[in-house]
Amino acid sequence: MLDSKQCEAFFAVAETGSFEHAGQRLCITPSAVTLRVQALEKHLGQLLLIRGRPCVLTQSGLHLFEYLQHSKRLEQNLLYSLTGKSESNYFKTTIATNADSLATWLLPALKDVLIQEKIMIEFNCDDQSHTYSLLENGTVNACISIENEAMKGCNAIHLGSMRYKMVSTPLFQKKWFKNGITRESLRTAPAIIFNHKDHTHFDVLEKMFGLTKGTYPCHLIPSSESFVTAIQLGLGYGMVPEFQLKQAFKDKSLVEILPEAETDIALYWHHWNQQSAPLQALTTHIVQKAKIVLR
Repeated sequence: MLDSKQCEAFFAVAETGSFEHAGQRLCITPSAVTLRVQALEKHLGQLLLIRGRPCVLTQSGLHLFEYLQHSKRLEQNLLYSLTGKSESNYFKTTIATNADSLATWLLPALKDVLIQEKIMIEFNCDDQSHTYSLLENGTVNACISIENEAMKGCNAIHLGSMRYKMVSTPLFQKKWFKNGITRESLRTAPAIIFNHKDHTHFDVLEKMFGLTKGTYPCHLIPSSESFVTAIQLGLGYGMVPEFQLKQAFKDKSLVEILPEAETDIALYWHHWNQQSAPLQALTTHIVQKAKIVLR
């Protein structure tokens, strides 16, 4: 059995990054926090935290932290379903989403339900092909993913598709693709890619030109806003969501350089079958709004 006070101390350190801040949160001394965490580590026979500034979770510590997070969410959902109340005035939930959705349509779509249902939300951003695993391991309550099949105990709802276009500045196009976009020109022209998990760009170049990952130069910029800024600055070309191109196309600061590369990414909302009332309201709202704003 896990000791609740020991787990509470460990969880506080994991969230705040220090024994001092954990002690302030729990209204006990840092030394008391240390003793509880040490007792938990001795009981489990595992080092859970690497002491430092800030403290860092070991792999065992990460597993325990995810378990405690999931347990807290289950407890919150149970409390709300039985009493209609949560420990605070707000209902807290965690959602995994791709960065492009968060930077474009997702927050406006959720605004009304977050206010009406008094939901405090924590977003966990990852590539749309990896958010599914965060729901699977219990890190989040729901996720936006490209996976169309629901895991056991969950439901998957098609939201719509985000369209991506390959774009650059007119000057970049003139410099690097003056004779058109070819396999040879793509091997030298710098690309802008979100990160190593961003398969949209990789898949297009491999499918259309037989260019595999690592055979062409690229900047990795893991921020939706800075990603577009880098392209506008002429640092490279890239696959950009249609949502972020309206003004750029209007003022002609960016141009579509390869219409054939246009790609639609289908998105699905995954959630557990058993949901509290606020999460049910959130699910209903996001599905309705997505059908309006997505393709």
